[in-house]
Amino acid sequence: MTRTHTVTVALTGASGIPYGLRLIECLLQAGSRVWVMYSQAAQVVAKQEMGLTLPSRPEALQQWLQQQYQAQDGQLAVFGREAWFAPPASGSNPADAMVICPCSMGALAAVAHGMSDNLIERAADVMIKEQRKLVLVPRETPLSAIHLENMLKLARLGVCILPPVPAFYTHPQSVADMVDFVVARILDQLHVPHQLHARWGEDQHGLA
Repeated sequence: MTRTHTVTVALTGASGIPYGLRLIECLLQAGSRVWVMYSQAAQVVAKQEMGLTLPSRPEALQQWLQQQYQAQDGQLAVFGREAWFAPPASGSNPADAMVICPCSMGALAAVAHGMSDNLIERAADVMIKEQRKLVLVPRETPLSAIHLENMLKLARLGVCILPPVPAFYTHPQSVADMVDFVVARILDQLHVPHQLHARWGEDQHGLA
């Protein structure tokens, strides 16, 4: 039997919830299994940025995401912040990769210092100790020396620091285009195929 590629996606309380939800959608479309976690602050940001009221109960959010993105049975699971018996909490059953998107500076600092006070932080700690792919999508500006030092510490441990910085050489026509550019960069880190935009140089050299 072929093992299903599993990615944990965590939403925290930084600006950028559209990135995280679009990432979940694209992973499901690509056939990956997705484990989702979210903080209370992420619920506040989702309401402010997108007018979305994310359910407080993980079961309700799982049902909403399944309906929203037509997930297959068993393809999607949502875990609460204190679900210590969830698979991502143990190195005996880690995901293949994890993305915290968006990643607040508080969440980044907690991961950098091994806090593990909730399931998001513990799951990230597991990824580091098991040497699995961990991608953080930090959204803050300007960055203080504390922020930069925490990012450098994690980068030296092999964590991918991927700020959500859209580019303009693709000539984006909408906010959705700019979101897709960042999500494409995340999917590339996860080695998940996508067609969110043309690759650099393909149009000029007829390689599309």
